[in-house]
Amino acid sequence: MGVSLAKATESDARSIFEMQVKAFTPLLEKYEDYETNPANETIDRVIKRINRSNGCFYKILADNKLVGAMCVFWKDRQFWISPMFILPAYQGRGIAQKAIILLEEMFPQATSWELPTIMEERGNCYLYEKMGYNQTGTSKKINNNTTLIFYRKVC
Repeated sequence: MGVSLAKATESDARSIFEMQVKAFTPLLEKYEDYETNPANETIDRVIKRINRSNGCFYKILADNKLVGAMCVFWKDRQFWISPMFILPAYQGRGIAQKAIILLEEMFPQATSWELPTIMEERGNCYLYEKMGYNQTGTSKKINNNTTLIFYRKVC
């Protein structure tokens, strides 16, 4: 399966927003993290991320079909990925791993990459650890059901 990234524009905001809601709703229902879950964000938040001066949204394409997106932003040479999502029907196919590799290759000036994930989602943690990301030791308890943990990869 060919995976590629394409920079999103405002005209992509509606489709990215709809995918984000579809991708994160199962986690919202599972963890009840209403204040922090991207499924509860507005389309205006997506537009702000697309137009960010120190970052942008990338569409994730699998065989030229839009299947997800990832937001990247930076300060100096420290880069962050958040949010990143793949539509549920396409999860588990290695698309996220390929997308992260492509993103990291686009920014060779990065000295580090960071991202948050839900500690209870062991599959996500496994993916990031397999790709060379390490837990930073920082965590944020969202509620009784979930904790965000943070990962970093030093380049």
